[in-house]
Amino acid sequence: MKTKLLLLAATCATSLALADAARSAPSEASAKEGPNAARMLARAKVLASDEFEGRGPATAGEEKTVSYLVSEFKKMGLEPGNPNGTYIQDVPLVGITSKPTLSFKVGGKVIPLTNINDYVAFTTRVVPHVEGKESDVVFVGYGVVAPEYNWDDYKGVDVRGKTIVMLVNDPPVLDPKTGQLDPKVFGGKAMTYYGRWMYKYEIAAAKGAAACIIVHETVPAAYPFAVVIASNSRENFTLRTPDGNAGNIALNGWFTVETAQKLFAACGQDYFKLKAAAVSRDFHPVALGAKASFSIDTTLRNVDSRNVVGKLTGSDPKLRNEYVVYSAHWDHLGRNPALPGDQIYNGADDNASGCSMLLEVAQTLAQAPAAQRPKRTVIFLSVTAEEKGLLGSRFYARNPLYPLDHTVANINTDGANYYGPTRDVRIIGLGASTLDDVATEVAQSQGRTITPDQAPEKGSYYRSDHFEFAKVGVPAIYPKRGLDYVGQPAGWGTKFEADFDLKNYHKVTDEVRPDWTFAGGAQDAAFLAEMIRHVANSPTWPEWRPGNEFKSRRDAMLSAAKH
Repeated sequence: MKTKLLLLAATCATSLALADAARSAPSEASAKEGPNAARMLARAKVLASDEFEGRGPATAGEEKTVSYLVSEFKKMGLEPGNPNGTYIQDVPLVGITSKPTLSFKVGGKVIPLTNINDYVAFTTRVVPHVEGKESDVVFVGYGVVAPEYNWDDYKGVDVRGKTIVMLVNDPPVLDPKTGQLDPKVFGGKAMTYYGRWMYKYEIAAAKGAAACIIVHETVPAAYPFAVVIASNSRENFTLRTPDGNAGNIALNGWFTVETAQKLFAACGQDYFKLKAAAVSRDFHPVALGAKASFSIDTTLRNVDSRNVVGKLTGSDPKLRNEYVVYSAHWDHLGRNPALPGDQIYNGADDNASGCSMLLEVAQTLAQAPAAQRPKRTVIFLSVTAEEKGLLGSRFYARNPLYPLDHTVANINTDGANYYGPTRDVRIIGLGASTLDDVATEVAQSQGRTITPDQAPEKGSYYRSDHFEFAKVGVPAIYPKRGLDYVGQPAGWGTKFEADFDLKNYHKVTDEVRPDWTFAGGAQDAAFLAEMIRHVANSPTWPEWRPGNEFKSRRDAMLSAAKH
């Protein structure tokens, strides 16, 4: 009964929010004419309205958002995307608030550390308490095992039950000829998956470590320690699993560089000398001669959320059992009652605009003439909990509604162009797969060029929902709005992005503005719809480029499918 009442309230709220926007939105009949900017703006206004309360998972805002998305999918003629006959995939989450203690013993002397000042630590195990007593401490360099680069920071050392300390980011390997970062090793300036903290905790768990602590440095991390504190000292979320994430390491942590220097010095080691030694294939793990003791008490709460899934069945009987997944997250940060004044994180750019893009592309393809319908089936996936750590897409990747070995690609949108047309399309992670070739061909058909990520060292490719598809091997691409705006001076797009990140990113000021037109969004919707058609109709599947860190996973997946 409670759910029915919430859905009824959501429907009423949605109707009120749509009242003004609907007057300016084109009729559904005009969908056959292609993407429409006014319709995109109208939908973004709904999703970013105060009535939707910032679209926080497991809130009234989720009820309204999910109800709205399902309603729009139905209107445009998409089939239920879940094989159970619904548009919903349930996503079970759990919130974990960690209260840690951590100390080290060297030569009988205890080195106590202060949470927040010296370190930050949390657990992803769903238990009320974890602890470790006097585990051996080992420095493992950058903590990377990358066969494609002939790199192994563990060198066969058994770290089971131990506390391992590692450096942030990828190993910065220099080309001996140029003295610059070698683009053939860990992407040069561009971060690879091996540089992400997520990978470092995952490989630590795979190696059986009890705890993994990353030494934070602002320049290679590309953000200050204050960001680590803000992100990891609050309630965090993870997927709810039958074993309570028993296979995860007990303690995930971060040191300040000063803490690492102090610990290493107490062990008779020079932190910076060991750091320099770690930038080599010849590096071997170093036992520090210290013992670590830690405990974490947790506060737990279950959270139930949902992905929204629509389906456009392929027109070709032979290819309709192969799938292209187009994704965009619907969630944002909800509301914060502790804030004075405006308490709602409307998330207009992030990601009401991206949801509007997904809906526009879906409508363009669903209501196109029969001859233009994609041959393969297209899955439109609007995921939850991206802001909690890509959890909605991770859940789908672990529990796919359609086989991953029959999923030819994922295309993802996070943020859309709500201003004017651009002469380019940006591809985050350009060079990862042959999907780049498709993007280039479609962009050229629009008279546009492809622009690479302007700050690849920040690792943006690993920070949106396509990444969860890439991690399991599915070729995935992340197109973004271009930077070269028609009618604007050179550099305008780059300055706009920088200003937005500084003033509005993840702030209550991320709201729909009076000067938004979505003229550029309609241009990008046409690009994405055509790109999906290309991938859905091509006789060949997209592939990872040789040397890509996810290629071996795809190869293993497809090899297993043949047997």
